[in-house]
Amino acid sequence: MYNSPVRTITLGLEDAHPLNSAQITQAATRLECVRGRFSDAGYEVQTVRLSTRPIFDDLADWSARQLLDYARDLQHTLTEVGLGYCSLGPAQAARPGFPLARIDLIPDLLATTSSLNLTVQLADQEHGLRQEAALPTARAILRLAHETAEGFGNFNFAALACVAPGTPFFPAAYHSGPSSLALGLQGAGIVKSVADAWRATGEPRLSLAQISARVQQALEEQARPVVELGQTLAREAGAQFGGIDLSPAPMGEDSIVAAIEAFGYGKLGQYGTLALAAALTRALKSSRLPTCGYCGLMLPVLEDAQLGQRWSEGQVSAHELLLYSTVCGTGLDTIPLPGESSAETIEHLLLDVATLAWRLNKPLSARIFPVPGKRAGESTTFSSPYLTNTLLR
Repeated sequence: MYNSPVRTITLGLEDAHPLNSAQITQAATRLECVRGRFSDAGYEVQTVRLSTRPIFDDLADWSARQLLDYARDLQHTLTEVGLGYCSLGPAQAARPGFPLARIDLIPDLLATTSSLNLTVQLADQEHGLRQEAALPTARAILRLAHETAEGFGNFNFAALACVAPGTPFFPAAYHSGPSSLALGLQGAGIVKSVADAWRATGEPRLSLAQISARVQQALEEQARPVVELGQTLAREAGAQFGGIDLSPAPMGEDSIVAAIEAFGYGKLGQYGTLALAAALTRALKSSRLPTCGYCGLMLPVLEDAQLGQRWSEGQVSAHELLLYSTVCGTGLDTIPLPGESSAETIEHLLLDVATLAWRLNKPLSARIFPVPGKRAGESTTFSSPYLTNTLLR
């Protein structure tokens, strides 16, 4: 059986901004203790992360200069304690009174730091979709594309819709309430192991119901000991256990698309794979484990080598990925666009994602990657080990 790495251990911090160095140091110590215990138990832990309350709520009366100075000080402290990931939460732009000028500040906060993540919430069930927030969010995406090396600032930024606090996955993570510990697996390999085990038996093609049942069983077998350890460590750290996000996150060659295609329903984008995606999502949603976050398929074009290949082939586009988002998924994740894409084009894409989330009452997000200096038909040339290269369309 495939042993899934722990993609993230995320500590949600109850303390309000501004956070001081003692609070950050204590959080880092707690996370390192938890990481050590997981490692001692034989698990590969890829990252530990800190999730905070929304900064623009706690520091609503701070000036732009004060916020920029605070972000730099926070980055300095995070570097000192060795924390590479800290989410400052969303600008809650869906609220009618939220000042949209705050969105314009986000590229400045992210371009001068490396560990910080920020987002914009465009829609929620209480207030609906705030259309006028989409264009400044699109402009922030373009600024990050052109003002950070290789546009990598967009790795730490996303537009959200109907995303609640408590997910362990970045950049969407943010916190509310008492401190809590949440977990996320790099679980694409678990799904692939189910398909491989079926193929090895020579059985006829599995029905969608059979796939759901077998994937659910495999996920629970793999995740239950992770959850039990997490619950123990949360209690010892004086925190609540927030749950586990069972979204089978991919990374490079550890591909969720390879797992999907191994079940024999065709290449991603072909007829039948939407039904398969829904079947896999049923397995995630029906788990008897304490869950949190998305618990849906993640289809990040620039983080999944097989998906990047299908994008290059024209097998999938943003339209197909939006369709998958209606039955599974987390939205549009690491979507590459030509560098000359207009703010209006990106605005419209964000509105589509936010509308789906609002109408279907499900959490979706959009991480969009305009690639500076690259046009449609050209290949990306990212040097980051976290991104795979593909063809711009």
